[in-house]
Amino acid sequence: MPAKTAPTGYSRLQIALHWLVFALIAQQYLFKDAMSAAWDRITDGLEAGFDPLVLAHVAGGALVMIFALWRLTLRARRGVPPAIEASKVQGILANLTHVGLYALMLLMPLSGSVAWFGGVEAAAQGHNVLKIVLLALVALHVIGALYHQFILRDGTLARMRRAQG
Repeated sequence: MPAKTAPTGYSRLQIALHWLVFALIAQQYLFKDAMSAAWDRITDGLEAGFDPLVLAHVAGGALVMIFALWRLTLRARRGVPPAIEASKVQGILANLTHVGLYALMLLMPLSGSVAWFGGVEAAAQGHNVLKIVLLALVALHVIGALYHQFILRDGTLARMRRAQG
């Protein structure tokens, strides 16, 4: 079987899933207060009641995990373009950031589900720690993209805007 060559860019689907996940993660942080309030009510032995923002948080987390798994499947089947690196250290940092982001896109919904549906306080505490790590990695990812765009001017960010072969 011949070796698979890396594509020159991301597909439309890969780009769409990237930005959908970004939007979903952003909404998770923007509307987390309703979920926190519902969790506090439950842990106080009270009824949480229906709140569409709680439903949005649960559904959004599930979608993040589904889309992350879909993205990983696309990466395995289609491949991704080679990294544009300014240095070996930046390449290692980019790889670690991406591995961390994917791991958290899976672990956050899992820990949240175990906490919410299983009532496991340790999972809720873990979820709260992971949200800080996720926010830090997202910030690092954005800073890296902006660095490539405005300092290195190497076209890295353009690969997430336009689909290529």
